Amino acid sequence: MPTVPPKQMSSGELTELLASTMVCADTVALKLTMPDSDQRPTARALGIDPFEAKVRQLVYFDTPTLDLDRLGVAIRADRVHGTIAHAVVHVTPVTPLSIPGHVCAGENFSLEVGVTAGGFVCSGALTGPDGRGDGAIRNLLSKPQLALVHQHTSGGFDLDAVSALGPIFALELTFSADGFTRPMSAEMWLYPDGSRTLELSTKCPHAEAFQVAAEARAFLSERGVELDTTQHSNVRTALEYFSDELSVGR
Repeated sequence: MPTVPPKQMSSGELTELLASTMVCADTVALKLTMPDSDQRPTARALGIDPFEAKVRQLVYFDTPTLDLDRLGVAIRADRVHGTIAHAVVHVTPVTPLSIPGHVCAGENFSLEVGVTAGGFVCSGALTGPDGRGDGAIRNLLSKPQLALVHQHTSGGFDLDAVSALGPIFALELTFSADGFTRPMSAEMWLYPDGSRTLELSTKCPHAEAFQVAAEARAFLSERGVELDTTQHSNVRTALEYFSDELSVGR
């Protein structure tokens, strides 16, 4: 069941947000999603070699109707070499009041800004410690992660009602692109039906976010690559894909 993409922010709104959340994260990750038609040309233009990539297996957790996603929360477990490496909680949108203080002072919290052709979409990601093991979703999440989920769902969501959505294989590669001064990361997600999504990202200090975003847009445009106008992220694409599979199987 398709969901409504989050509202895009203007440059002024993003400036205010970044200034107020600097205490939570020193840097911001800029993410750029490629439309389906641009994935292979982008990989060729940037010299991305998938055989050099690290392989991960990802599983998301939500209800078949994506009730968590509608509340702005996505929960993921990363699997590497047969074990659960760590869990990640994504929240959208991010506001100064939406991140509890102990989250900022505790675990690995990062700000992610989706750069689109028409604006910005800001989310937060809280990564838990490695090696929490298999089992119930509550056992995969740390106390700060559970608190973040509770904060964004107003405490009214039953985590025992979620299903596993996936798995999906992800190829992740950090590379240096000729003509762009910062290291870039590419993530290609491979779906069971043969489809794929491609997302590029780079990190920078808060104060340089707009400059780096403009440089990234110009860099890709020079190579004939256009950004997705809707910022239909890897996360949202994966959730919709596997929720449809659950619905068909019911």
